[in-house]
Amino acid sequence: MPPKQPHPALAQKRPFLLLSVVAALSYYYLQATDLPELYLIPIKGFGVGFLAIYAYLRHQSGDSHRLALALAVAAVADMAIEFDLRVGAAVFFVFHMLAVSLFMRHSRGKLHGADQWAFLAILILPPVIGYFLPYDRTIGWVVAIYGVALSLMAASAWMSDFPRMRVATGALLFVLSDMLIFARLGPLSGSEVPEYLVWPIYYLGQFLITVGVVTTLRKRNPELRVAWRRED
Repeated sequence: MPPKQPHPALAQKRPFLLLSVVAALSYYYLQATDLPELYLIPIKGFGVGFLAIYAYLRHQSGDSHRLALALAVAAVADMAIEFDLRVGAAVFFVFHMLAVSLFMRHSRGKLHGADQWAFLAILILPPVIGYFLPYDRTIGWVVAIYGVALSLMAASAWMSDFPRMRVATGALLFVLSDMLIFARLGPLSGSEVPEYLVWPIYYLGQFLITVGVVTTLRKRNPELRVAWRRED
């Protein structure tokens, strides 16, 4: 019996998922080397950039392409933040709004009980905590405003009918990574904790969001699974 041929979707699309992981790990470990920052920044962008390509190619639906656009914006933000925190935050604001529009298109409807309390906590806590983290009170409101967009993204992910163990968890990891960034302006200033944890927590969050959304869309609309081919 001849050996089974590789599945076309696996052979043609999933390498971008692998390339994303390789880029993310490379950026994390190369930060400790003498590699010039000029080379590190695009490597950082490739981490989520390859997730965007993966999302675009793995499903032909408008929602998958909307996710791909959001991830492409996030990849730009990942690089921009290395030049200016405010510019990076502004670009991430766009990402959050795109993600909210995607998650709200897949709302699970009215929440009850513990789900509703969790939703309210996710919605309220990030801007409140963000406001109090910086020691410089003049930027507390700026952080809080960004925190509103961040909380809307995470809360809408919780409210969506995408699997919470992936998508909502990924969104909450995103929130945690940003809180660590803002903590560098306050209680964790001078600490190495954010340096070691921000990137892996953030990337894992984006990875879980991407895989969770794309896998769900592929199950719900199998006829749109591959952008270049109808068969899968």
